[in-house]
Amino acid sequence: MLPDPAKKSGSPSLRFAGKRVLVTGAASGIGRRIAERFCEEGADVTGLDKQNGGPGLPFRLLEVDLADPGAVAEVCNRLREERAGLDILVNAAGILRMAPAEDLSPEDWQACFDVNVSGPFYLLRQWIGAFKAQRAGAIINIASNAAHVPRSGMTAYCASKAAMVSLSHCVGLELAPFGVRCNLVSPGSTDTPMLQAMTGGGEGYTRLINGLPDQFKLGIPLGKLAKPDDISETVLFLASDLAGHITLQDIVVDGGATLGA
Repeated sequence: MLPDPAKKSGSPSLRFAGKRVLVTGAASGIGRRIAERFCEEGADVTGLDKQNGGPGLPFRLLEVDLADPGAVAEVCNRLREERAGLDILVNAAGILRMAPAEDLSPEDWQACFDVNVSGPFYLLRQWIGAFKAQRAGAIINIASNAAHVPRSGMTAYCASKAAMVSLSHCVGLELAPFGVRCNLVSPGSTDTPMLQAMTGGGEGYTRLINGLPDQFKLGIPLGKLAKPDDISETVLFLASDLAGHITLQDIVVDGGATLGA
């Protein structure tokens, strides 16, 4: 976790006190850590996820299938009944389906696009009006360094994350005249349950760090995986006043694995 100067001095940082934050994919992994960090800094956080997240969450988690536009509209209507505006939206939900293109099922292809692209679109169209009306706010979409470089066996994931990048840029361009900022964070290999399930951890992590030639994947120059905190701290920076003149950007957080691409 990155050091927090305010905590070192003995006073907690409350950069987001009173801010209303909505985070998808908040039951686990990167999304959960992002939601937790906003809570730690004083925000009123609601998480959205298809999973329940288990006990002990420091924020409210609403179960919703983000691939269902009707379900997304219903939960957003419920949230608007409680409070009209939204300060920060983070689209962090994502799924991975792996197979060579010729073996990839239409169902797995569609699932990646449903969750990784359509879900964020359904949420954005529910809240764009509120962002415009208040003429303020920040949107951070979680893509992937896989949107920047091809990967053998990851056609659906790479394509869906590249679509997320384009979606974010287009929405950000439309919202810029209203003072609303829209940015992306593109993680590389990050120590999450998804990555553990994909690699088995341990030696699998070592192979990722060293590179996977069969997938045309370079190693990680910094010699380590990202932690969820590496991603969450970047998200909080982009949501904060420190990034007040930053929009339409895509920050790649991958230890140099894309070599600046």
